[in-house]
Amino acid sequence: MSKKDLTEEDIKLRFITPAINNAEWRNEHIRMEYYFTDGRVIFQGKVHARQTGKKADYLLFHAANKPIAIVEAKDNSKPLGGGMQQAMEYAQILDIPFAYSSNGDGFLEHDFLTGKETELSLEQFPTPDALYQRLIKTKQLDKEALKIVEQPFYSDQYTYEPRYYQRIAVERTVEAIAKGKDRVLIVMATGTGKTITAFQIIHRLKASGAKKKILYLADRNILIDQTMVQDFKPFKKIMTKIQGAAIDSAYEVHMALYHQLVSNEEGVEDPFRQVQPTFFDLIIVDECHRGSAKDDSAWRKVLEYFNTATQIGMTATPKAENGANNLDYFGEPVFTYSLLQGIQDGFLAPYRVTNSYISIDLQGFKPNEDEKDLLGRDIVQRLYERKDIGRDIAFTKRREIVAKRITKMLKQIGRMTKTIVFCTDIEEAEAMRSLLVNLNADLCARDSRYVMRITGDDNVGKKQLDNFIDVDQAYPTIVTTSELLATGVDCKTCGLIVIDKEIGSMTEFKQIIGRGTRLRTDKGKWHLEILDFRNATAKFKDPKFDGDPEPPQGKNGKPYTIPDEPSSVVSEPHVKYLVEGEKIAITTEIVSVLGEDGKTMRTESITDFTRKQIRKRYATLNDFVKNWTEAERKKVIVDELKDYSVLVDAVREKNPALAHADIFDVICHVAYDQPPMARRERANNVKKRNYFAKYEGKAREVLEALLDKYADYGILNLEDSDILDTDPFNKIGKPQRIVKLFGGIDKYEQALIELENEIYKTA
Repeated sequence: MSKKDLTEEDIKLRFITPAINNAEWRNEHIRMEYYFTDGRVIFQGKVHARQTGKKADYLLFHAANKPIAIVEAKDNSKPLGGGMQQAMEYAQILDIPFAYSSNGDGFLEHDFLTGKETELSLEQFPTPDALYQRLIKTKQLDKEALKIVEQPFYSDQYTYEPRYYQRIAVERTVEAIAKGKDRVLIVMATGTGKTITAFQIIHRLKASGAKKKILYLADRNILIDQTMVQDFKPFKKIMTKIQGAAIDSAYEVHMALYHQLVSNEEGVEDPFRQVQPTFFDLIIVDECHRGSAKDDSAWRKVLEYFNTATQIGMTATPKAENGANNLDYFGEPVFTYSLLQGIQDGFLAPYRVTNSYISIDLQGFKPNEDEKDLLGRDIVQRLYERKDIGRDIAFTKRREIVAKRITKMLKQIGRMTKTIVFCTDIEEAEAMRSLLVNLNADLCARDSRYVMRITGDDNVGKKQLDNFIDVDQAYPTIVTTSELLATGVDCKTCGLIVIDKEIGSMTEFKQIIGRGTRLRTDKGKWHLEILDFRNATAKFKDPKFDGDPEPPQGKNGKPYTIPDEPSSVVSEPHVKYLVEGEKIAITTEIVSVLGEDGKTMRTESITDFTRKQIRKRYATLNDFVKNWTEAERKKVIVDELKDYSVLVDAVREKNPALAHADIFDVICHVAYDQPPMARRERANNVKKRNYFAKYEGKAREVLEALLDKYADYGILNLEDSDILDTDPFNKIGKPQRIVKLFGGIDKYEQALIELENEIYKTA
């Protein structure tokens, strides 16, 4: 067999791997078939799947968790640089300086440090030390800085290997500080692991001796408490939470709330002044888009007092409004990882948006002359618009409609789905709680915590916050709030966010959406549902947000007219009128999901979308049939279509007539308008042709049983490697014995391929 006839795996085994090993790369330096993303979650209806994650053929490390080179392999029929573009793409994603492509004849090197490419023989592949010296030379680090940069990541049996973007954030931050930068900004989407990233930064700076006293600042108790018992747990013996006014100088890592360090009483000294301005040499500011970066904020005093300390800001929102511009204070971010990228990589949950438009929100309300509200108060004569509802005026009928729509959605997606309902204020949150209790009385009778209000003024509700965020606790299930849950609450299983309040700022919107962007597939959470009564999700199309949705379409296909959003959130009024409201109803609903490009929102039907995507891959029916017939395993075709966001089971769900059709027939019907055939019909056609006549005894019995399995469950079940362990095959014998009936594994697999061909013979 010539070299050009070898598979890619053979080329790796015989040529590429030995060449890398001969260049002093030990096994612990090499990761093969290294997946660095999980693969984007796609969902249609109630069907979910993952696309294929990004994978490097070889990832080479000069130290633990510190990759330095990537190698993409091709078979020998391809040119030497056949894998270079993919290697370069992955190297840029992974922030790696050296990319290589090989077909087994040698290597093509791309050096991102110089921009040059060089052809190398198999014997010329560089050693780990050679690559590292080339990298360090360009960084121009002195001895002390090099000591900081070379400090390893923290690792023990309880810690996870950092995701690629967390590693990049840590490396860039540590290097920037080693070079003398004293203000650093890191932008990471909610749910992507800012606190574990902060932990690794602190560990490396502490372990290297660069920093000794650390202050970690947040603005919510729950943020501090979560961090201490989870990501910062290895600091347990040297860490303390600042309580009251005392700062215990014996500890090295201090966890604190902004407001605990600042006095609100005139003439009382700020607690942080009890230590010298040089006491802390590293401060990490969690969620620095809020008060910590605001010029006129008292919290800013903490940062200015300890101005000799290195200060790191971490946020999901790189710019904040009303003077709180964290870019001005911390500078441009050293690293950014967006919500969009997190969804594309499969680390964050994609979302489906239901925009629900209510008549009175669209039309407005103007009271009749001398009209009084339900409490007997004269209603001020003016036009009340959507921005006023819930703040200046409330309609009991509208509240009921919202509560009923929430309940209806929960009955569709699962009534035990953790839900946050964002209301205009505490009064609206309480009214919504009461309505939801009555609409879900059966579940409230089972546990009174099924619906609860959690707001800043209610200690009973706040005490249940830990249970709400606990992934193993079912109750509370539905929580109504105004602002308390908008930021910082790490509720990984929150599957429904309801917006019934005006959201004036992008910062607030991104934080609210961030409450539901975490994935917990082990708990059944694959995506986030957003039920929006205020058109807040129009912000998805804002350039400041990651996505760029198309405008929602009305029933006639034209853009739907929606009220303008308020220029700013209206201040709390002195009087809120309460009116029953007449002829209030939901006039239009538009459901959209994040498109396959990860940027736009699409509203087309699953069937239309599937047709378009299949034809992207297979332009004609003949193209598809040819590929299907030639595939030794049909699962390869099905998995490939997932990368085009095609989910056959979702099409079946929307088309009951296709419930018993073969996957092949579903695809041909939806994409190419071919009449579908039921699996049982295909199986009967095989029997009519007397295909089994050439087999006898137990072998024939096995094939007949396989055909019955196909008729019941489909072609993928037939290809399942464990099928011979199931009934009725386990009554015939163990898999090894069954295979022997056909003369060995190769002949059994050939018989299976022939059976599949016979199934599709009429196609």
